Amino acid sequence: SAIAARCAPGSPRGLAMAKSKFEYVRDFEADDTVLPNCWIVVRLDGRNFHRFSEQHEFKKPNDDRALQLMTKCAQTVMQELEDIAIAYGQSDEYSFVFKKKSRWFKRRASKFMTHVVSQFSSSYVFYWKDYFKDQQLLYPPGFDGRIVLYPSNQNLKDYLSWRQADCHINNLYNTVFWMLVQRSGLTPVQAQERLRGTLAGDKNEILFSEFNINYNNEPLMYRKGTVLIWQKVNEVITKKIKLPKEEEEKEVEVTRTKTKVVPLHCDIIGDQFWEEYPEILAEDS
Repeated sequence: SAIAARCAPGSPRGLAMAKSKFEYVRDFEADDTVLPNCWIVVRLDGRNFHRFSEQHEFKKPNDDRALQLMTKCAQTVMQELEDIAIAYGQSDEYSFVFKKKSRWFKRRASKFMTHVVSQFSSSYVFYWKDYFKDQQLLYPPGFDGRIVLYPSNQNLKDYLSWRQADCHINNLYNTVFWMLVQRSGLTPVQAQERLRGTLAGDKNEILFSEFNINYNNEPLMYRKGTVLIWQKVNEVITKKIKLPKEEEEKEVEVTRTKTKVVPLHCDIIGDQFWEEYPEILAEDS
């Protein structure tokens, strides 16, 4: 088969492509190498996820299963593509930040984007049953991606701040909207009309006075989204070892340090996060 031929040991595919009269077609490939010394951000979004969430009966305004599945997929992407320094996700989107000095795939934009989106999409289908145990996946979801370059650390911090501010604005609106629909019996159109022109303070007031909800007590995952960073974690594993002069193997606990992708739900707009994790922006990281 074609795949076998490509993967066969010693095949020309692994070295230089075999010469043929058709090789000139490679000249049509556009050079999509991204600028050096810039943070490379790949952001993916769910395609038509409004319909997808309705068809799969997502809980409103937030479905923990859906958010945790998104994070699991993002962790899988980071573990496969280790040049990602940090990722940020909310709702049906995730942003992956590749290191400034990454030489991964010769910095070809199409490679960055397609690898992230395909790895994420396949993971979403693969891990679906772990999070939606009673809900069958009715059709394959789609995700689109875009790539943006940010030359300075401040640009990157402002980008991530923008996404977290967007998370807060959307979540506050959705929380009030669905309270009005689910508990006050308004139709979606009526709820929309009620919220037209309201400011954040007005929405907080509606939640508190009508539903006895203090928005600041809502889970951080909903209000702040999810930040993924690399952290050293101590893992305790059980090993069987055979001691000298003893017949039987003995089980002992061994602590190992592993670098893992850890989810955080915290503010990334202020300076505290960046002071706590300076290695994320470190030039030589």
